[in-house]
Amino acid sequence: MELQEAQARVDRWITRFEEGYWPPLAILARLVEEVGELSRELNHQFGSKPKRQDEAPSELELEIGDVFFVLVSLANQQGLDLARALDRVMEKYEERDADRWTPKAPHAR
Repeated sequence: MELQEAQARVDRWITRFEEGYWPPLAILARLVEEVGELSRELNHQFGSKPKRQDEAPSELELEIGDVFFVLVSLANQQGLDLARALDRVMEKYEERDADRWTPKAPHAR
């Protein structure tokens, strides 16, 4: 799915309801909540905090999906184009950090 398609799909879902998009700070609070859930899952899978036996299993993919959904909601609410935003930030990283890390050696064939 392209980013524009993702934005359109989220928009179709949210605008089905009378309430529509939440205000930006409410969306941010929801984003922080979802990032917290992602953090918790990563800590369970890779950190030093195993799940309790009574905790329901969750999927890393779904937690990342929740974060993405809320981020797309915020972009839509603000009228931002995520593809453009990603292009701009990639240009920034590609220029600023081009020599920051050690490049991988070419693979021998």
